Amino acid sequence: MDDFCARLAATYSGALHDVMRAKGLKNFVLPADILPLVDGDKLAGPIYTVEGKSADDFDPHETLLEWTGLLSKAPGGHVIICQPNTHEIALMGELSAEVLKLKGINGYIVDGGARDIAFILDMQFPVWCKFRTPKDIVGRWLPVAFNQTIRIGEVDISAGDWVLADRDGVVILPKHQAAEIVYETERVIGTENQIRTAIFDGMDPQDAYLKFGKF
Repeated sequence: MDDFCARLAATYSGALHDVMRAKGLKNFVLPADILPLVDGDKLAGPIYTVEGKSADDFDPHETLLEWTGLLSKAPGGHVIICQPNTHEIALMGELSAEVLKLKGINGYIVDGGARDIAFILDMQFPVWCKFRTPKDIVGRWLPVAFNQTIRIGEVDISAGDWVLADRDGVVILPKHQAAEIVYETERVIGTENQIRTAIFDGMDPQDAYLKFGKF
């Protein structure tokens, strides 16, 4: 798994997108407003999904008990992707990021908010989110499902799928096609390198497209 993760991380979202589009796949790019806290961060790995629900009258003790349980369940070597079903509160903060980093979690992507940003930046834990807010989960949010299929935007994300996130966006690779997609993407990147070299050597861009069949 580590070798495949490294190969995936060596690709980039634009090339993955082009390969998946050519295969006829649809709805595999997360909404464009899910962004990294650090522009230029890159994140890859198998996915562990979390889904939750929000309300204003949850028991504070229960919310913290369940949240710490979520952190305990998280498997090392994975990327956690969370559908919190709320855009009101932060679903990642300083202590949680510290725990996940210590457990060997590759990073965290949430269709929602985060807080304690300065601390998370200092510890260099990769987080993608939609917004920032000081409001936390206490008395407001509970997890309801782990490693089940979730939906973010138009994308269905299942346990065991793979993700590549970079400064251009977040791409979800279906688990049963991930190996083929990465292999094809590696081949495409090799062709792009040939095109780049040809153009630097003076080839006309249209001639390069006609020769290599790609641009």
